[in-house]
Amino acid sequence: MNVLVADDEPIARQATAHALTTGGYHVTTANDGREALDILARGEHRLVVSDWKMPRMDGVELCRIIRSGRFPQYIYCILLTNLCHLGETIVGLNAGADDYICKPFNPEELILRVNIGRRTIALETRHLTIFALAKLAESRDPETGEHLERVQEYSRALADHLRRTPAFSHQIDDEFVELIYQTSPLHDIGKVAIPDCVLLKPGRLTREEFEIMETHTTRGAMTIESVVKKFPGARFLEMARDIALAHHEKYDGRGYPRGLFGGNIPLSARIVAIADVYDALTSRRVYKKAYSHEDAKRMIISGSGKHFDPAIVEAFVAEEDVFLAIRDRHAEPAPAASQETIAGAPWKRFDSKPTLWASVTEVDK
Repeated sequence: MNVLVADDEPIARQATAHALTTGGYHVTTANDGREALDILARGEHRLVVSDWKMPRMDGVELCRIIRSGRFPQYIYCILLTNLCHLGETIVGLNAGADDYICKPFNPEELILRVNIGRRTIALETRHLTIFALAKLAESRDPETGEHLERVQEYSRALADHLRRTPAFSHQIDDEFVELIYQTSPLHDIGKVAIPDCVLLKPGRLTREEFEIMETHTTRGAMTIESVVKKFPGARFLEMARDIALAHHEKYDGRGYPRGLFGGNIPLSARIVAIADVYDALTSRRVYKKAYSHEDAKRMIISGSGKHFDPAIVEAFVAEEDVFLAIRDRHAEPAPAASQETIAGAPWKRFDSKPTLWASVTEVDK
């Protein structure tokens, strides 16, 4: 693994690099935080060991910028410093440092701390595996574009907002926010079991076909549950199961597959429900046009207390600028001028039982 060492003192920088090289790591060095950011921009380093006190940009500011979302992958940060009082430790950790080592350091301790960072980074492989499985399911429907990317970012934005509210602060922590980002792409994993004649049908589904489509929730949940039984206590698997099963439930109990209502619907599923519906409304499909953000917002607000948890609707409204930025970042190409939607009601893919398009628009009546 490549490790970036940032330190303005040449002797200290060389000593840190030597210890890490001896421990089997490939080391790149930087003279300060700004140079470290330039090196990190190449995307070749996932672990940084930085001195606290440096000119131009110190280690604390470097950590803050790394945590600001500039980099697509998680970067593990270790601060080295002579400031080993509790107050300074808190400042460094609040800035986003993952670990903290006092100078002069023991080379063996440094290697052990870096090894912990390497194992932590390896956990991201879990996220990549989850996303690959979700993409496998999505690949059967080539029209969905970057649906998974948008849904996971919408879900994280909602969860992060709720985390900061008194009503949800005891339910949502930093781990919950990260887990919903990782697991929300699996919401439709059960579609791998839906026959092509139903899943890829360009027009409206019959009642019987829709009943088959509904089973993607239970099929997906059953598949994940079989893994949960082998790895009990794995929180990310439990959340993925809950989302797959319940993201089509409605707050008033009129959803599927179980007709759950209110707080009986897992919180993660209530969050993903809004993320999924918003993306579906604002995305173009063969059977529907893409609605504007304002139209989608109006429909979601109209569904508060019916389709959606009112508190999460409030979070959506509060974060609408974030939603717009995410939508723009993962925008779909413009439709061909000749493309048409199903005549009469472009959002209604299903004839009988209300579904995503019909159920969202019916609250507007």
